[in-house]
Amino acid sequence: MSNSKQPLTRGAHHIGLTVPDLDRTRRFFTDVLGLSQVGEVPDYPAVFLSDGEIMITLWQAADPANATPFDRRNVIGLHHFALTVDGADSLRELHETLQGEDDVVIEFAPEPLGGGATQHMICYIPGGIRVEFIAPAS
Repeated sequence: MSNSKQPLTRGAHHIGLTVPDLDRTRRFFTDVLGLSQVGEVPDYPAVFLSDGEIMITLWQAADPANATPFDRRNVIGLHHFALTVDGADSLRELHETLQGEDDVVIEFAPEPLGGGATQHMICYIPGGIRVEFIAPAS
């Protein structure tokens, strides 16, 4: 089905995530994935991270012990989000790195997406949020 109307949006600006441990999740994005911290609101608390293309905002849950954990099948909202990597070699290297992270659970290792040349993998990052990493076919 085609739509002759021009889209009113132009891609993602940022992704906002509520997390149970702000420092642990920030460390994952900065130390493991290499994103830069570009801002912070200590009173909220929140941090703003970027890979130069997209910003990820992390918000500290007010009461992590009583917060509802991420559940992609039963909660309306986020199922997962996907980040692009530079190719299949980078995806394999990332997979190896993530295997050594105590607070990351790998759902599946790099594999073809839909049987094509694009590769992807999915894991749960600190806080239990599901993230897909995609290496588009070259």
